[in-house]
Amino acid sequence: MAIYSLHKNLLTEAKENPFKLEKDIQKLFEENLQTIFGLEFIKSEFVIKNNRIDTLAYDVQNKAFVIIEYKRDKNFTVIDQGVSYLSLMLENRADFIMEYNEGKRIGLKRNDVDWSQSKVIFVSTGFTPVQLQATNFKEMAIELWEVRKYENGVISINQVKKSSSSESIRPIATKGSKLNEVASQIKVYTEQGHMDKASDLAVELYLRLKNSILNLSDGIEMVPRKEYIAFKKGKNIVDVCLLKKTVKLWINLKRGELDDPKKLAKNVYGTGHWGNGDYQIQIENDKYIEYIMSLVKQAL
Repeated sequence: MAIYSLHKNLLTEAKENPFKLEKDIQKLFEENLQTIFGLEFIKSEFVIKNNRIDTLAYDVQNKAFVIIEYKRDKNFTVIDQGVSYLSLMLENRADFIMEYNEGKRIGLKRNDVDWSQSKVIFVSTGFTPVQLQATNFKEMAIELWEVRKYENGVISINQVKKSSSSESIRPIATKGSKLNEVASQIKVYTEQGHMDKASDLAVELYLRLKNSILNLSDGIEMVPRKEYIAFKKGKNIVDVCLLKKTVKLWINLKRGELDDPKKLAKNVYGTGHWGNGDYQIQIENDKYIEYIMSLVKQAL
């Protein structure tokens, strides 16, 4: 993807200013983990069982650990290293808990963590077709992100999305292998998985909501989570849960911040709920879709 600068309505392609060291990429990401990924930084160069993990992070939203590795060159394996790290984490859960508690001074317990949401992120200036193909499976909790640096301090960071036709890895994961063990314990959630549990009515409502949300602004992305589907633009804007016959959503605004003349949203501050934000709406039909979008837009 080309990056341009605009001056007097004329575009000039920005020249790439490559990272000199892998450590430069690591420093950039570790100092901006919350901004880039929404993750909590735990430890740099975390050593466990003779393995050195570049960055250990924690996903507060999913209650899961995230391992991040940085690569400047394209000559490295993705699938083998990713599976190895996930297996390492699942086999040494207490060590990860201990590292978190020592760094944060918080009594996190093993059962507080959703280990099925563990994942590995690889960050590189580029990936080969072989590397892209190696991770293009539904159940692989391995993400690839490309980072590039340009003149004038411009940085581009983009996730390499899996194709919509990605296949299951289970047929090639032999019994007793690390790949099979990891695939059986790590759960990657999909939009289709959420829709499969709902009625046709709920799916129809969701698809109309989805289309309306994505049309609110450019750059909104959909991220399936365990209990809901998040719509994000940097941060979560609204989270949507498909129930049997209805759809429930949470607008990511704190109590007192939502202008809701029709009083359609319920203030759920201080009560247990899945999504982000203090405002919840349960939808049974499409009567108020346009009005609901006016509420969701306030979270942009």
